Amino acid sequence: MRRDCDLNKISDGKRYLLNDMVKADCNGCKDCSVCCHDMGTSIVLDPLDFYRISHFLNRSFETMLDSQIELNIVDGLILPNLKMTETLNKPCVFLNDSNRCSIHPYRPGICRIFPLGRLYENNSFSYILQVNECPNKHKSKIKVSKWIDTADLNQNQQCIADWHFFLKELHERLLAQGNEECIKKAAMQLLQFFYIEPYSSEEDFYTQFYTRLSHMKKLFL
Repeated sequence: MRRDCDLNKISDGKRYLLNDMVKADCNGCKDCSVCCHDMGTSIVLDPLDFYRISHFLNRSFETMLDSQIELNIVDGLILPNLKMTETLNKPCVFLNDSNRCSIHPYRPGICRIFPLGRLYENNSFSYILQVNECPNKHKSKIKVSKWIDTADLNQNQQCIADWHFFLKELHERLLAQGNEECIKKAAMQLLQFFYIEPYSSEEDFYTQFYTRLSHMKKLFL
């Protein structure tokens, strides 16, 4: 999800890489789950996010669409996001009765890096520390790579960048063509290739992802 804003107003003005130390560790978020409430449609799932969650829950795209995810337009394309419940304070559907994340080891990348955000530039990205999002005023310093807590981190970072810039190029190409039928077809194929069509748990996710990405590029780019 692209945001047009002044970085100096939302961050400490620095760019962070994986080996940098950043004051982001909320020390277990004791008695706090503010970032898991009333997030609207902002927790957009990339293919890896969906793969992790759906395999952990052993649920298909269709069954998750019933109660755990929803579809919305993101930068001109249709993508899934985590649902918020329609109760007081609108908690995330995966927040349990103890105000803890019930899918924490498999949480989406947006949740995983918070309160960091991603700044995409030159076919890659760095991290920024969002200063207005988390109410915890006593964060500790931690290495960015440790905070993200993700296996195969370099491969993961490349996949995230490739996904972002593919969506950006696809959106721009479809806008330039101005063909509504083509836009609808691309949106449906995007959902089909990267979310609806099951991923095998016996094959490497990244291999499957790049096969699908290559196929989608041949069709629309």
